[in-house]
Amino acid sequence: MTAPRRDAGASARDDGRQTQFLTVVTRDEATERFRRHLRLEPLGIETVPLGAALDRVLGEDVVAGVDVPGFDRSNVDGFAVQAADTFGATEEAPRSIAPTGEVLTPGVVPARPVAPGQATAIATGAMLPRGADAVVMVEHTELLDEDGQRSVEIARPVSAGENVSYAGTDIARGETVLRAGQLLTSREIGVLAAIGVAEVQVCRRPKVAILSTGDEIVPPGSPLPLGAIYDSNAAIIGAAVAELGGEPVQLGVVPDDERALADALAKALHHDMVLLSGGTSKGAGDLSYRVASRLGEPGIVAHGVALKPGKPICLAVSRGKPVVILPGFPTSAIFTFHEFVAPVIRAYAGLPPERRQTVAATLPMRVNSERGRTEYLLVGLVQGDDRLSAYPMGKGSGSVTTFSGADGFITIDQHTEILDAGAEVAVQLLAQRLEPADLVIIGSHCVGLDALVGRLIREGVRPKVMYVGSTGGLKAALRGECDIASVHLMDPETGEYNRPLLTEALALVPGYRRMQGIVHREGDARFAGRSAEAAVAAALQDPACVMVNRNAGSGTRILVDRLLGAHRPPGYGVQTKSHNAVAAAVRQGRADWGVAIDTVARQYGLEFIPLQEEHYDFIVPKARMEQPAVRAFRALLEDPGMRERLAGLGFRL
Repeated sequence: MTAPRRDAGASARDDGRQTQFLTVVTRDEATERFRRHLRLEPLGIETVPLGAALDRVLGEDVVAGVDVPGFDRSNVDGFAVQAADTFGATEEAPRSIAPTGEVLTPGVVPARPVAPGQATAIATGAMLPRGADAVVMVEHTELLDEDGQRSVEIARPVSAGENVSYAGTDIARGETVLRAGQLLTSREIGVLAAIGVAEVQVCRRPKVAILSTGDEIVPPGSPLPLGAIYDSNAAIIGAAVAELGGEPVQLGVVPDDERALADALAKALHHDMVLLSGGTSKGAGDLSYRVASRLGEPGIVAHGVALKPGKPICLAVSRGKPVVILPGFPTSAIFTFHEFVAPVIRAYAGLPPERRQTVAATLPMRVNSERGRTEYLLVGLVQGDDRLSAYPMGKGSGSVTTFSGADGFITIDQHTEILDAGAEVAVQLLAQRLEPADLVIIGSHCVGLDALVGRLIREGVRPKVMYVGSTGGLKAALRGECDIASVHLMDPETGEYNRPLLTEALALVPGYRRMQGIVHREGDARFAGRSAEAAVAAALQDPACVMVNRNAGSGTRILVDRLLGAHRPPGYGVQTKSHNAVAAAVRQGRADWGVAIDTVARQYGLEFIPLQEEHYDFIVPKARMEQPAVRAFRALLEDPGMRERLAGLGFRL
């Protein structure tokens, strides 16, 4: 029976329809389904030269074929003796014995034994002569020559075995010195060299094919059209594969063409694992999951997992080879990579399961979560007066920088909707250990602060900077969670910046001034040539004139609300977190105006109508004013070269 034909309109409607995931499973269920079809063990053994073995995983036990050291040797420069000849020796009454006349250096085989009453000069690392059982350090001896009679005077006694390493005391012939599964660092390579190993049996690195998909994806280094994004996922994932002992094979970007993607996937399956980035959702234009759905034995085992971020992940297996479609958003891609893919790569590379450290911390603010999905929340850790505080990174799954700035993450159970401020949480560290910062700065972002922090890094200071807005920075300073809070908060009643916020425990370090104003595109008649008041009035009279706002709690938002009064023009609810985001929205035509600083307006080629010069200052807990890193920051604000740099950026000091 012939199926009825669908008309073109129905096909078009279907192509634009967002379909739902058939079955969303838990993380544990997805993991079990995925691993059920995989053999989580090394893929094979290969031989590499010792010089190429760094960071490889040892494929088999290594048994020493020689003793190390291979002979009895001296640990010091001095004289090889029989210990009994030194007994009773003191500086006041030294023992005198005869030298054999032989001088032993490393690599020289002794020709004469040491008899009772004799001593042989010996260098560090040289072979101990027959008959000797100890070495007297040269500083405890004196070589005398009286009337042609040479003697060695010994001013301190030694016991048998003193200053001597006997053959096999470090490594004994037949001893297992390294075991399969060990990661070869410089230390292990030194052991292998010491027993004469020139080639090493190591686990073969799994070859992981990486494909990026999407018409909007552009390789780094190419021009970036409006609406396109650079392919950061391939670089991030490739580096992560290499860190885990795999060999990334970058296969480039495949456009949104189902046949091209199918061909690329078929070629990628010649490798040990295939990772695709993007196209895993079931929306219009998402093709990766469609192509993967045609894989067999067994094909897709899970599509849609109750995770945040990372719900759209698609897990498949084709004839024993893992095929994973990672979500397109960077944070989602990295989280799901480490959750589902990393353990498989480690097993294929011969590495044991990863063990991460967990630390206790407190949430400084309330966090809302979505019931029904396990949520991973990336946080930055700062040391408060009595314990760690975990600040949510808050940039969303589309952020590229979230992972690089985070110290760890907390796991919010799928049945939890709210974590209150002050809640105790367990933070799983992303690194093996938490590296404390020399200087913690929390508050408002500014390109001037970027310049200051960059200079501090070059001077050897390790800063941690978290941009949570001026109000968030002030609260952090009050709680003792930061060394410096960067703020530009205006008192609505007096118009004065920052100083009215101080308490007995806080001090103000003056920063610099920056001009806030209205930004708009060149030639916009509603703004061009007008005063700020006239420009705002014209914008409010035009219902098609869209603004872009700043986030609540920021100093700029206070200025915006003062400017608008009770008016709420179109776009007021769009709350961005930086001056750059405001400028980008106006530059790209998504908004017509907003409030930002003149420095950023120039960077984006926008027109600028001055509103008010604001004070961008630094609030410091008084108890931390004399900490070395805080002193370095304060000194930098007075540095002539730094002041010139800030002035060049458009700031007034």
